[in-house]
Amino acid sequence: MADRAQPVSTRWGLGAAALVAALIFGTLVAVAMRAEEGSGLSSSDWAALRFTLVQAVLSAAISVGLAIPVARALARRRFKGRQVLITLMGAPFILPVIVAILGLLEVFGRAGWVSAGLGLIGLPPVRIYGLHGVVLAHVFFNLPLATRLILQGWQEIPAERFRLAAQLGFGARAMLWRIEVPMLRRVVPGVLAVIFAICMTSFAVALTLGGGPKATTVELAIYQAFRFDFDLGRAALLSGVQLVLTGGAALLALRAATGAGFGGGQDRMVHRWDGRGRGARALDFSSIALGAAFLLLPLTAVVLSGLKGLSDLPIQVFSSALISVGVALVSMVLTLLLALPMAVAVALGRDKIGEAAGILGLAASPLVIGTGLFIIIFPFANPTTLALPVTALVNAVMALPFAVRILVPRARQVVVQYTRLSLSLGMVGWPFIRRVLLPRMRAQIGFTAGLAAALSMGDLGVIALFADPEVATLPLQVFRLMGSYQTDAAAGAALILLVLSMGIFWALDRGGRWHAEA
Repeated sequence: MADRAQPVSTRWGLGAAALVAALIFGTLVAVAMRAEEGSGLSSSDWAALRFTLVQAVLSAAISVGLAIPVARALARRRFKGRQVLITLMGAPFILPVIVAILGLLEVFGRAGWVSAGLGLIGLPPVRIYGLHGVVLAHVFFNLPLATRLILQGWQEIPAERFRLAAQLGFGARAMLWRIEVPMLRRVVPGVLAVIFAICMTSFAVALTLGGGPKATTVELAIYQAFRFDFDLGRAALLSGVQLVLTGGAALLALRAATGAGFGGGQDRMVHRWDGRGRGARALDFSSIALGAAFLLLPLTAVVLSGLKGLSDLPIQVFSSALISVGVALVSMVLTLLLALPMAVAVALGRDKIGEAAGILGLAASPLVIGTGLFIIIFPFANPTTLALPVTALVNAVMALPFAVRILVPRARQVVVQYTRLSLSLGMVGWPFIRRVLLPRMRAQIGFTAGLAAALSMGDLGVIALFADPEVATLPLQVFRLMGSYQTDAAAGAALILLVLSMGIFWALDRGGRWHAEA
């Protein structure tokens, strides 16, 4: 397809991909060039690397292991409120990290609901800090993502496969091994790699729940090297190690996940004959109930504790909220400006662009990107005054892998359907984009915009390094309130952050789908 006449050029997509690669590798080089000779990894850095690998492997394995029965149950069952439940279960993925941590502390902390219940029967409270807390938080964030991706794999199995299996007399065990396990072999490696990469570069979770030197991740070690030691060489080396590990895992997963699918079907509704027994129904509904409770209880805790803390909010919270909204909107625009041309380029046959952007965006350290930008900016301007624009740019790069994956399928469909007609009418370039491509991608663009804005709203990364004491985004303000033991005020600010994040996601997603069929 890439060699044929096309209604739009791929050079903008190639340029966007090159810009992202230059930003990531250029900032890493800028940090490395400022490093002093002889800088290397200390014993504490090796300990952080080991802890990062252990928690990332455990988080990915547990998230996927728990997601498989939940996704299978949702694929086999139809009930009222199913779609609403699937939507709500996806909320933690766009939930601000600092808000989710407050909710997890309310439920699983030493004074939380679970610990209080254990105390009634004479058992010790739950340990939330250290490896336990980091893995728990990562599972909370990534279980919905794993469930949605694996559920999509089940939904791609044609209904005719299950019908034929039933006609051949397959029982539940035979259907599992002949149909479902092959699908899982194809889907699960990619899901594991994505979650592994996300957990490798996690920062806010380790910052708040790490529990000391024994529970320090590579990303947190990079933060400490910048903020406290200003050892740029160590930070650059750690970032390079993280980039290689995460990118290598993603490449291996792409190879492992290749394989033939189940072919096409006639888009009939799937009927399952392998889950009619009482035991199967009990297993499915208990999986759904436990998964929903694990994901929704912390959200409930945030709302309940936040309502009580609204009266204790300092005035700085409201100015920080406005700052966060502004940063989120700028980040959203930058994400779309990068993701749309890249998605079109992938749809026109430049598939390696999307893979490269996905690997780089997931594997890169946002702290190193931010620091490299400040090193580059410093000779020309005061970097502190540009903390917010830099934060918006880094957030856009971090959201790019998800944005490209959302936009590519629809862009490919539009290109296939309308290329010949557009070329016959002479509608190429900007007229094709304005009259054909963008109107038919409104729903996907709206969802991408909402996701990028919500992820930026809840980010606690670059801004934690370089923010002026008088200027802070709302997540940083919540973190500062937590650090000064203003628990009620932190809960109230977290509730505002939750409402703003969900609201901006809903508004942009809904705006994209509004009359999108017209």
